[in-house]
This record gives sequence, C-alpha cells and structure tokens, in this order.
Amino acid sequence: MSLCRDYGSADQAPVHLHADLGVNAFVNTSAMTWALSPTPGVHRKALERIGGETACRATSVVHYAPGTRLAAHLHDGGEEFFVLDGVFSDDAGDYGRGTYGRNPPHSAHAPFSKDGCTVFTKLGQIPDKDRRSVRVNTHAADASWQHNRPGTRLLPLYRSEAEQVSLVHWRAGLQCMPVRFEHGLEVYVLKGAFKDEYGHHGVGSWMRLAAGQSQSLQVLSDCEVLIKTGHLGPYAVGTLAP
Repeated sequence: MSLCRDYGSADQAPVHLHADLGVNAFVNTSAMTWALSPTPGVHRKALERIGGETACRATSVVHYAPGTRLAAHLHDGGEEFFVLDGVFSDDAGDYGRGTYGRNPPHSAHAPFSKDGCTVFTKLGQIPDKDRRSVRVNTHAADASWQHNRPGTRLLPLYRSEAEQVSLVHWRAGLQCMPVRFEHGLEVYVLKGAFKDEYGHHGVGSWMRLAAGQSQSLQVLSDCEVLIKTGHLGPYAVGTLAP
C-alpha cells in the first residue's frame, strides 16, 4: 500500500476532497463549472484529491483548449486516462475519443491537444510495481467485447491482482440484484443513465463505493460506463498516512 504524506510546497494549502476511501462519494460533473489550472488553456473538475497542486492522489475531468501544451513532467504514482472527446496527444502518439491509457509510475510525458479534448484522468493511483504501459482503442473493430449475460456487453481494459478496469454497455431496462464489492467500486457514466439505492446517475456522474458496499441497479436508458473494481481494499494507492 502506498501512503500519501507530501501535500505540496509550503505555499500550497492541502486539499482533502473525498479523501477518505472508506466513505462513499458521488459527484455530478455535468452540474459543475470548470476551474482554472496553473496552465493556460487547461480547466478541471475535481472529483477526489489529496494534496496541493502536486497532488499525490487525484481524479479529475480535464479539458484542454485547442493548442494547449503542458511541459514535460513526471508521474511518480502513474497516470490513468480515458479520452471523453477530441484527441489527446503526447510524445508517444495521438489518442482519440474512447482511448483508455495507463502511464506507469515514474514515467514522464509532455501532453498536448492540437484541436482540444476532454479527458477523465486519475493520478497517483497505480501500484509502484506495476510498470505496464497500456493503450486500448475501445472503438477498434477488433475490440474484444464479451457478452456475459443478456443486456450486458463488457470490454476488459486492464486486469491485475490489484484492480480490474472495464468498459461496460447496459441495455435499457436491465435490472441487477445487489452485488457486494469486497474491494470497492468506481463508476463514471459516459452515456445514458441508471439508478440504484444511492440515487440517479446520468452522463458525467462519478461514484465511488467503499470496500464492502453493495449495489443493485436499474438501467433507465442504454448506458455506457467506465468501471473499476478491486482497488479500494488492501491495494489502495495514494491514501492518507495515519
């Protein structure tokens, strides 16, 4: 487990936003306004954060205006991203809408966007021993979708002992009995809407259920969600030090 102790420089006030992973968290990003960042052309919507500007754990929706470039920088705790719209680029290539990526701990890059883009991103949450770089184009013709049960399609994006990440399609009308997530659940809604015992979740909704919580759901309209499980239990990375 990686514990977070560095909250940034002395002139940065510590930020604890949904920092307790033992507590459920819900954010409707569609109702949020964009916040400025230190880089001109980059705006953010913060979902969870521990630390100052140099956070040791952060989950955000980030918008790059056309022509925006960031200076090369290092991700000590790695970076995970999913391109929501536009084209996100860095030294290694261009990634269009629907691309899932992982940059391992201690990797560096200089991201930019020629025509603008919006990206769901997670920083400081990859185990140090996980050094795999990943790029998955979920719109590729050869994407390996699985039809596990009626009304559901699943595209595995990443799997390890610490976590499983998938893109999931639910058909309208689907209902699921309660499922317990021993090591937590995280969901970001890309399309459509569903409801569960915690409320209504439409496009742009983000939810994090703590380890041991259960969820039952009813799909209100054809729905596409980014789902992550297994990462909020004993393998949780970037958490607050005791």
